Amino acid sequence: MIPTSASLRVWLAVGHTDMRRGMAGLALQVQQALGRDPYAGDLYVFRGRRGDLVKIVCHDGIGMSLYAKRLERGRFLWPTPTDGVVGISAPQLGYMLDGIDWRNPRHTVSVAPRPMAAL
Repeated sequence: MIPTSASLRVWLAVGHTDMRRGMAGLALQVQQALGRDPYAGDLYVFRGRRGDLVKIVCHDGIGMSLYAKRLERGRFLWPTPTDGVVGISAPQLGYMLDGIDWRNPRHTVSVAPRPMAAL
């Protein structure tokens, strides 16, 4: 389970990342390429070249964690590579991980009508 709270900061590393990297390699990328502290307790999200895989690295004060998610269909929506890092909120991260457009969340699946009576 990815830790989430209202004060949690989430950073998307724009562009694509070599998904062969593990915790140490991604933490080094946070430190060198993004110029941030990988041990500050923030979540750092990286996307692969194909766009169907993201990895999230974070440090909770006890140790480093690495989370990965691959979509069966589609791609994760990602900002254009104009800057090194983009900040989003924890709820936006939840939308993104569910395959929903985190920039403008809305229901895309039609909802069945509510039953009028129990059978």
